[in-house]
Amino acid sequence: MSTFKAVVIDKNEAGQSVDIRAFDEADLMDGDVTVRVSHSTLNYKDGLALTGKAPVVRRFPMIPGVDLVGTVETSSHPDFKPGDAVVLNGWGLGETHLGAYAEKVRVRGEWLIPLPQGLTPLQAMAVGTAGYTAMLCLMALERHGLGPDRGPAIVTGAVGGVGSVAVALLAKAGWHVIVSTGRPEEADYLKSLGAAEILDRSELSAPGRPLAKERWAAGIDTVGSTTLANLLSMTKYGGAIAACGLAGGMDLPATVAPFILRNVALLGVDSVMARKALRIEAWNRIADELDHDKLAAMTTTIPLDQVLEAGRKIVEGRIKGRVVVEIAR
Repeated sequence: MSTFKAVVIDKNEAGQSVDIRAFDEADLMDGDVTVRVSHSTLNYKDGLALTGKAPVVRRFPMIPGVDLVGTVETSSHPDFKPGDAVVLNGWGLGETHLGAYAEKVRVRGEWLIPLPQGLTPLQAMAVGTAGYTAMLCLMALERHGLGPDRGPAIVTGAVGGVGSVAVALLAKAGWHVIVSTGRPEEADYLKSLGAAEILDRSELSAPGRPLAKERWAAGIDTVGSTTLANLLSMTKYGGAIAACGLAGGMDLPATVAPFILRNVALLGVDSVMARKALRIEAWNRIADELDHDKLAAMTTTIPLDQVLEAGRKIVEGRIKGRVVVEIAR
């Protein structure tokens, strides 16, 4: 087909507009693999792009959506052939390169990895960038030499996508998981994923002391700002926090005290430009280690025509767990 359905963001003097319309295949960007998309997902970054709340989109018109799973339609890349099931996360998709909220994409083959054995397309997008990032955080903590024997682990923004998967992964690995959330009504949901203790986020969102009582050996932080500063101040000697989000802000009002007095490490985790070997390792571990029943329990599925409203909800903090977007129905 020469045209296909896509969510398109445009911009003019009046501001940003978003609609679902026919998109001409001839206008796809350069790449050596064309993929027929079956599913995508909704991340916080997608919500920012859809609502224009932050300058995520760097060119217009843009098709948003940073994650996809689909089937190779045409390929001149040596690693992929028509019919292959593939996954793509990041690499500027939905920001600088036309993204996943469309029935087709054309991308560079080196951005793709095979769909891991043991995951269906829907499950892969239930994981999405959020779950893949959570696994990268767990791997970073492990590379730092941390395990459940060192003490508890904390997860902030625990009801969100990264947080939900992080709780499930840490619990499966044997950690005593403490969670921080501003949604106490979701306590049963968090406990079902493996949370052992629940903190109100207000305990971490107010300015604290440079060093506070040691409470956890490790953490996965999606919030940043004062919350991250407090996490660091309460991390046990030799512990580490893996930071992957900035929902609370890009600033870090901390001191060097935790780093030089308690040997605490701050581990930055990026999922967008991660090398291919690391991606494959993370995805294979997800297929092996993530409880599929817990993944299903945290997942909601919506059609493409509901993604605009879902984007508004995720920015407002009204989305729980993971949202899969069905592109092909």
